[in-house]
Amino acid sequence: MASSAHGSQPKPPTSPERQQEQPKEMPPPPPPSSPFEAAERFLRRLGYSTELPEVSTKGHFFSDLIWSGLKVAVVESGRVVFSYTVMPQLTNYYNTLHGGAVAAVAQTVAMACLKTVAGDTEFFLGESAVTYMSAATVNAELDVEGRIVRKGRNVIVATVEFKTKETQQLKQIARFTFYNMLVAKL
Repeated sequence: MASSAHGSQPKPPTSPERQQEQPKEMPPPPPPSSPFEAAERFLRRLGYSTELPEVSTKGHFFSDLIWSGLKVAVVESGRVVFSYTVMPQLTNYYNTLHGGAVAAVAQTVAMACLKTVAGDTEFFLGESAVTYMSAATVNAELDVEGRIVRKGRNVIVATVEFKTKETQQLKQIARFTFYNMLVAKL
């Protein structure tokens, strides 16, 4: 049997000119970055590469930060209204109120509203939902209103609405379901 039976064919001869025409080998591409490195680059672009100030690690820093923007306007049975100015510390990359801050403010307002009908009875948050309809920009003045929409012996449901102070345009709405702690212990 001939050598062609193994499937190898002779290579065509190359001239010195032909060898010079061939491009030089390219260096290998850099290895792809890991998902961790990609996430780290993304976070650095957002400004998260800096250390947190020491004050942010103390006690109730986040609760204090949320409460510092809220000013009580109305407290009635089953209803509370606060004025809220969007602080730069609670904005996102787009200079609008961060979604997590919306949820935290809404929960705080809902709990204050809960206390107007439940007093010192202990409840826990069992369910929450926030609908984001329009962004609130930095330094925007908002009215944040909490209302009790259902009060039972063991369940209380509250809604919280964020509206621009000037136009009353609805920005966000949240719903919270609170359960009596005694029910949870059964």
